[in-house]
Amino acid sequence: MRGKLLIGLGALAFLLGGVWTLQGAGVIGGSFMTNSQTWLVIGLILAIIGIVLLVEGARVLRRRT
Repeated sequence: MRGKLLIGLGALAFLLGGVWTLQGAGVIGGSFMTNSQTWLVIGLILAIIGIVLLVEGARVLRRRT
């Protein structure tokens, strides 16, 4: 259960961080976040946290099998 939760949260954080990164970089427009270095950095940090959660979730699931 814990592994699946970590993978779900990690995937959500990675996707959201990716969108925020692209908005901050100006690739995705139409938002107050467009071309904002603040949202670029926040998005990168969140995407990295998502990767860490995905890896940890995979480790937890691998230990159970």
